[in-house]
Amino acid sequence: MYTETQIIKDTTQFSSNGHEGELVINVGPQHPATHGVLHLVITLNGETIKKVEPHLGYIHRSIEKMCESLTYRQFIYVTSRMDYLSAHMNNHACAMTVEKGLQIEVPPRAQYIRVIMDELTRIASHELWWGAMAMDLGAFTPFFYAFRERETINDIMEETCGARLTMNYMVPGGVMADIHPLFQQKVKDFIKLFKSKIDEYDELVTGNIIFQNRMKGVGLLSKEDAISYGCSGPVARGSGVSCDIRKLYPYEVYDKVAFDEVLENEGDSFARYMVRVREMHQSIRIIEQLIDNIPEGDFQAKTKAVLKLPKGEFYTRVETARGELGVYIVSEGGTTPYRIKFRSPGFSNLSALDHMARGSKIGDLMAMMGTLDLVIPDIDR
Repeated sequence: MYTETQIIKDTTQFSSNGHEGELVINVGPQHPATHGVLHLVITLNGETIKKVEPHLGYIHRSIEKMCESLTYRQFIYVTSRMDYLSAHMNNHACAMTVEKGLQIEVPPRAQYIRVIMDELTRIASHELWWGAMAMDLGAFTPFFYAFRERETINDIMEETCGARLTMNYMVPGGVMADIHPLFQQKVKDFIKLFKSKIDEYDELVTGNIIFQNRMKGVGLLSKEDAISYGCSGPVARGSGVSCDIRKLYPYEVYDKVAFDEVLENEGDSFARYMVRVREMHQSIRIIEQLIDNIPEGDFQAKTKAVLKLPKGEFYTRVETARGELGVYIVSEGGTTPYRIKFRSPGFSNLSALDHMARGSKIGDLMAMMGTLDLVIPDIDR
């Protein structure tokens, strides 16, 4: 197990590809900057990166194959273990795909609750990313600030869902249980708290000249390259690519709320940082419009105990904290899927790392990886 960057081949005269003076090193699979079991094989010339080759599969659990042996109620919750920081949104995408196949109409109350939960999850995910991003570059204090607000969201989730990370709350037809009696008040209290603390984030990190110098002009990814690599989410929007599923293909009640798709055009690490920071403001804006207007009524549509999708193919996509998640189901008409495929955002976003890193210094790699916001189980499905 690697606990630090470990040199595996010192080719001071010739490297494996015959280039004089090159050095091949490992970062990971266990390393503080990889945020999981990601293994990078990096070719260096001095401190300049010549090539970055990700080696994946250390946490591969064959989730797609597992889902094919589970019912249409059971498989939804396996996806909480992919991008575990977007558990609600992963479950939401699966539930919507089943609902599309069965033509289930979700009650308005459930739609409002689902979107509020999604946006709280997005903020919680971005909070963790913000703290870890700053810590990657040497600032330890912001990590505690981020978790201070994130814990408030986790407390809200725990009261209604019974869990703090993998919530298992979305079901075909709505949500598993109605919201806690104090849910609305506690969400409004969180909004007030968040607004009072967000200036501290800018003071500590965003406006810090050292942080800006480490981020600006680092890890450049053009709009054309972001599209070519299939990037989505904040990684693509930091390069000016309009790709927010909530705007382009609205689902649930996203077409009933006013919010902006956050775009930055610089394409560097600081642009990707700013997209996520500004997205937290937009999530608060969405929640504010919904929290006092949750309609009365059922929180779940009436469905059969055993669900059978009609024979055919069904696809749904949602905007998770890291980008576009697509759920593709092939049904033979039985109680379990014949085939399931997840199009998760992490794999495509990681594929751009080599392009972004070439020609940069090894010290800049941490900033680039941090702004990709990688959750490795999302890649190692």
